[in-house]
Amino acid sequence: MPVTILDHPLAVHLLAELRGRDTQPGAFRKLTYQLTTLLVLEATKAIPTKTRMVQTPLEECEQRVLGQGLAVVPILRAGLAMLEPIAQMFPDVAVGYIGLERDHATAVANSYYCKLPDLQDRFTLCVDPMLATGGSASQALNLIKAKSPAGLVMISVVSAPEGLKRLFSDHPDVHVVTAGVDRGLDARKYIVPGLGDYGDRLYGTS
Repeated sequence: MPVTILDHPLAVHLLAELRGRDTQPGAFRKLTYQLTTLLVLEATKAIPTKTRMVQTPLEECEQRVLGQGLAVVPILRAGLAMLEPIAQMFPDVAVGYIGLERDHATAVANSYYCKLPDLQDRFTLCVDPMLATGGSASQALNLIKAKSPAGLVMISVVSAPEGLKRLFSDHPDVHVVTAGVDRGLDARKYIVPGLGDYGDRLYGTS
């Protein structure tokens, strides 16, 4: 399972701002949008292209264009914050949703919703800001793989070594793109140093 840690000066700056305890929900959402944009640009490098003739105002020329459709599947609820920048960059993107809620006592994710488009001809991104134990991501990837996507990449803002190890075991064929790999998980299975509960920080809930 290849793992790409986004090593870009702007990406590390945005991640530092996201981690800040005093970053308010409005700023947190804006930072998520900006960092997701960078992550998606990295994650979509593998999309195949094809050539097409384009008529400019002066003459016709051959240009490379996307050769495959794109799909994105956010894991609810925090993954929704990563959807808008992808839809802005790829207007024809197909969107699916997977609802997984973690039991805070057991750290096991329970599925409560799944709606996926046809993925057979689409390069597919599964997005979830926090890759902690890897349980939710692994379940989501199983559901996506059942739809036979043309390609599949997992995108997270922050990952824990335990989550990466789980995905390496369950989905060695899936490329992971992340902005950072943290020290590990605490007793409550939260990523440390992390940045807290992503969904709560996005929406000002607790």
